Amino acid sequence: MGFFSSLNDQIMPFTFLCITSFFSLTNPLGTMPLFLSMTQNLDDGERRKIVKKATIISFIILVSFTIGGQVLFKFFGISANGFRVAAGIIILKIGFDMLQARYSSVKLRDDEVSSYAEDITITPLAIPMLCGPGAIANGMVLMDQAAGSWIMKSIVIGSIALIYVIAYIVLTASVRLTKFLGETGNNVMMRLMGMIIMVIAVEIFVAGAKPIIVNIIQAAAQ
Repeated sequence: MGFFSSLNDQIMPFTFLCITSFFSLTNPLGTMPLFLSMTQNLDDGERRKIVKKATIISFIILVSFTIGGQVLFKFFGISANGFRVAAGIIILKIGFDMLQARYSSVKLRDDEVSSYAEDITITPLAIPMLCGPGAIANGMVLMDQAAGSWIMKSIVIGSIALIYVIAYIVLTASVRLTKFLGETGNNVMMRLMGMIIMVIAVEIFVAGAKPIIVNIIQAAAQ
């Protein structure tokens, strides 16, 4: 009983972390206004096809990077702690921009909207709006954190799948949801998710920086 109780104590917070961080970083609610502006001349059926393709592509890309993160670390000689520090900075920047109720330049540029208005499925809708550098970095960090536990790894992949199902539902219902939430509601939701993302970013940064600092101090003491 003690083993299962301990495992449950780890799984529940980790599951909550995965779902909230991926939802905030993919940000389907914040993507709605831009998605509608880029598909204003399309009917609901065409919008649904675009969203379906975009969420599938985003899922494949994010899962590929999440699973293959360790291979990339080894190939480029990158330490997991160094990546956590960099990922923490990237995610903190995204969270700060969301807190200001504006879109991060890392996720989408104005010139990208005009350049790819005719074919937005892959770029910019799938990449970088629904699957940006913050989401990719988050997936790689969480998978590294889940190393050695197939249950935890399954939770990471399952959370990604769940978030893109939610993203599909949100974007296909974007016309109705935008009218319901209004501009004020969208801004409030974006600021709330931005605060959550900034807290997660600090945790990731500290988790990576602490071992590095400890190693430097120990090396200097010898």
